[in-house]
Parts: sequence; C-alpha cells; structure tokens
Amino acid sequence: MKFAKWIGGALGWAFGGPLGAVFGFILGSALDGSSRPMGQYRAGPTTQGDFKMALLALLAAVMKADGKFKKSELNFIKDSFTQMFGYSDAREAMPMLKELLKQDIPVRDICDQVKRHMDHPARLELFHLLFALAMADNHFDPAEERLLKSMASYMNISDKDFASIKAMFVPDTDTAYKILEVSPNASDDEVRKAYRRMAMKYHPDRVAHLGEDVVKSANEKFQSVNKAWNDIKKQRGIS
Repeated sequence: MKFAKWIGGALGWAFGGPLGAVFGFILGSALDGSSRPMGQYRAGPTTQGDFKMALLALLAAVMKADGKFKKSELNFIKDSFTQMFGYSDAREAMPMLKELLKQDIPVRDICDQVKRHMDHPARLELFHLLFALAMADNHFDPAEERLLKSMASYMNISDKDFASIKAMFVPDTDTAYKILEVSPNASDDEVRKAYRRMAMKYHPDRVAHLGEDVVKSANEKFQSVNKAWNDIKKQRGIS
C-alpha cells in the first residue's frame, strides 16, 4: 500500500489537529481515494510517527522560505530520513514532501501543536534538524532565519536555545561560548557548570522514546557541546 509506513505506524497526536489536516489530503487519498482530514487528538507521549510528521511538514516550510527548492535541500531530507528512519520510510517521505511543498503550510498552528504535545528535548532535536536543512547549501538566507526565529517562538524554544543551536551551524565570534550558553567573561567554574548543564540538556538519551535512530541523530548536538567545551579548555588551559 502506498505510504503504508506512515498510515500503519504507531501515530498518536499528529493524526489530529493542523498536522492531521495537512497530511489528510495526502494520506486520506491513499486510504480511500478521498481528500479528508484525519482523526482527533490521541492521548499519550510523542511517538516516532508523530515526530516524523511534524518534522516533514516543518522541513517543507523551511524549504519554501526563500522561494527556492534546492537539490542540496532535497538530498539533505532524503539522507536524514534514511539515516533516522530507514530507506523505506525515506522513499515514502519524498513524494509526500513534494505534495507538502504545494500546500500552504500553517506553520504557527503546527508549531503550537508541537509545543503542546512534544517535550522540550524532542523540540530541540526537531529544531536542530530544521536548522541543519537551512544550512544544507552552506548559506543562511535571511528569510530562513526569520522563519526559524518565528518557529522557535511558537514552539517555546528560548533565545538562548536558538543562539546555541545556531552557533553549531553558523560560525561566529565566541562560537564555543554561545553553544554552551555562557559569557566569554565567565569564570572557569561557571563554564564548567555550563558544560555540564548543556551536556545534560542535549544528551541523546533524552530522546530515547523517539527511537534508536533519532538518538543517533541527536548525538550530533551532544558532540557539538563536547567540542565547544574542549575548545574552551584548550584556549584557557583548563585541565
């Protein structure tokens, strides 16, 4: 069956609300030949299926931000879905992405749904992947930055979280300090505490409920935190 991985998956809250409406026109026709929204909200924690649907819809929104559909962005999405969810899911995701790109995506409504149903670690991982897409062509377009700032606000991702994740992709002065969310004027002890706090915040185990493959993806943020700490230690001569 077309889109069987998505229709048959253990999907929860994403089957209802704005995400359900957006995907209903794609998945509904695969189910019974009609275009219709999907069901109501379901109780329970975020499943991998919920994460996939929210991620794909918001990735499409980021792709549309600068009005250009680049091959580098399509390849990034295909590769990311293959690495996180497997070849079969990635193969189904690409035609769905093409359909999403034709739609007016209700970004604020979807982000609000994500905020209400997805925990903070999962939202941070989602946002990290959105940022990675924006930088897939090694250029951070102003339209993409405006959209990402709006998404962060809608999903209740703080300015510090935004700056930390941005610093992982967009090199700037004091990049390592921005990743650790600490001032360059902080004492060694304050930087050490900041590293421990960020290592806990971005630890891959915090998204274990989304599956082993998402955990592997989340490890990229964790490695960025470790690199920032190591760079600062080397710069300051901290043992």
